[in-house]
Amino acid sequence: MDYKLLLILLPGLILLAECDVKQRPEKAAEKKAAKQAALGVPTKSTTKKPKQDLMKRQPKAKPAPPSSQGHTAGSILSQVVEKGRFQPVSDTVTIKAGQNLDLRCKGTSVRWNYPHYLQEDDEGRLKIKHFGRYSQLILVNASAADTGEFGCGGYQCSGHGCHDGEEKTSKTFVFVADPQELFVPTEDYYVAVQLRTRQPALLPCQVTNPLAKVTLHREFPPEQIPVDGAKIAYDQKKGMIIYQPQPSLAGSLFCIAELGNLRQMSTKYMLIYVHYPSAPPKPTIEASVKSIRTGENFIVTCTVLGELEISVEFTWEYPGQQIGRPPYVRENTSQTRRGGTLMQESQSILYIDESRAVDDGTYTCTAQNLQGSTSVTTRVSVLPPTSTTRVRNQG
Repeated sequence: MDYKLLLILLPGLILLAECDVKQRPEKAAEKKAAKQAALGVPTKSTTKKPKQDLMKRQPKAKPAPPSSQGHTAGSILSQVVEKGRFQPVSDTVTIKAGQNLDLRCKGTSVRWNYPHYLQEDDEGRLKIKHFGRYSQLILVNASAADTGEFGCGGYQCSGHGCHDGEEKTSKTFVFVADPQELFVPTEDYYVAVQLRTRQPALLPCQVTNPLAKVTLHREFPPEQIPVDGAKIAYDQKKGMIIYQPQPSLAGSLFCIAELGNLRQMSTKYMLIYVHYPSAPPKPTIEASVKSIRTGENFIVTCTVLGELEISVEFTWEYPGQQIGRPPYVRENTSQTRRGGTLMQESQSILYIDESRAVDDGTYTCTAQNLQGSTSVTTRVSVLPPTSTTRVRNQG
């Protein structure tokens, strides 16, 4: 072979060999993929995905928790805890005596509710300001006596329909904790409280600190009265509640609050047991006659059948009052058994002697007890006298 020709062909042969070596792995890979596809084996892609596709596969970031400056869902009332920082109010709020209470209420038309005595406070400690979309209540230098319920109601006004929509309301009970005053101060040393049958009674010994422990005591003889949560319970926002009044609870009672090393006594409450009716009286009325001749006598009886030891008062309206005829009334009370139950029968009897034409008309009896009053009526006709009546009267 001609060496010159070999030298000319040698570079081309080397180039062809390199190309064949590069193509062999690709062909082998293609053959392997084709074989796996034939067998149903999934294959992995060797091509790189764009960055955009990779970002789509990344999990979404969780939303950040709501800021403490926001409001709870549906709430329109919040408290300013420091400048520029708010927190939604809960059922109760506790601040220290001497601090300021700063509340905000959302709404373009807002009304505020707060302890009654602050409405008469002329010291200027309570300030209310209205702005475009909210209202602000500031109580400066809060004291233990300011403990109580604060709330607001607000409308979202637009144009002329300011009060057409539903008013949103929100409230909270504010404790003003005072290290020297465990009970909300009062000017009263003794407070009279009625223990009414079947009606709860309240001893308003409210505390200024919700952490204080409160017990109930009797003055004479000195003893602690059990607070079981059923017959008697303590409510931090109201005081001691007696759900089932009993005559044995009558007398002088008071509360004692304890917190740490501090122990204080509340105002004394003089409890007076009263038999209280469950409903107003239901009187019945009956005249001894429907009609009568002039000069004859008759009576009208008003009767109330009710609970034992319940006082009933009667009043009368009758035709003879127009000319000043004096009433002759007799009242009595007795016990009677109806349907196996012992009951009290109260009666008032109106006597009309020597009836006249002016006694003709409607007779009204009104029976009243501590729950209310009820009226009933009947009519009596007074007819002209007969000749026999005239003779008898003349004789």
